[in-house]
Amino acid sequence: MAQSSIEWTEMTWNPTTGCDKLSAGCKFCYAEVMTKRLQAMGLEKYSAGFRSIRTHEAELTRPYEWMKPRKVFVNSMSDLFHEDVPLDFIQRVFGTMNDCPQHQFQVLTKRAELLEQYSPTLSWSPNIWMGVSVEDHRVQFRIDHLRRCGAHVKFLSLEPLLGPLPDLDLEGIHWVIVGGESGRKPRPMQQEWVEDIRQQCLRAGVAFFFKQWGGINKKAAGRTLNGRTYDAMPLVACH
Repeated sequence: MAQSSIEWTEMTWNPTTGCDKLSAGCKFCYAEVMTKRLQAMGLEKYSAGFRSIRTHEAELTRPYEWMKPRKVFVNSMSDLFHEDVPLDFIQRVFGTMNDCPQHQFQVLTKRAELLEQYSPTLSWSPNIWMGVSVEDHRVQFRIDHLRRCGAHVKFLSLEPLLGPLPDLDLEGIHWVIVGGESGRKPRPMQQEWVEDIRQQCLRAGVAFFFKQWGGINKKAAGRTLNGRTYDAMPLVACH
């Protein structure tokens, strides 16, 4: 558990660690870079390296210790729906989230097929927000899998946005996050892609959150669009 600088959350919680690359959005994986740093610092949790998928029993009780309600990004350093994470462990992670309704847990996956497959075996309390990453048109199919899962709040992370997404089907989607890639060799994001997605969200009544332009210096690039920030959150979370 750690305070997070990610604009749309407050804390990170990693009951699993490790992953491997699946699609174009994974090319400059933040979690892979961070794992190498934490491994070099001697943290046992990351000692096996990024490609080793590990579950961490001790993390399952961590959210019970947090008294103040928080937005919690689950598995910033992994993918909870990785095929090497046992279903019974995923169910136990969900059990912890079910037991802590004061927190909003934000789960994000690229493995949308397994999400849909496992969904009937999971307890979807209203405080669990479920999202999929969609970086370009080639992986838009993930949205259909998300739509068919049992989550009360469903969201899209269009980050890093690598191309236009002019025909998003936003039926049943409550929240869209858009962000450009950052790092040493970021792939560029065009303003017209972002604006088109914003307009689609506006027409569909979906909350739109613009996270960052990205680039080599993401702080300098900022996160304003049309001279303002867009920080909308899914209203259904308040119900």
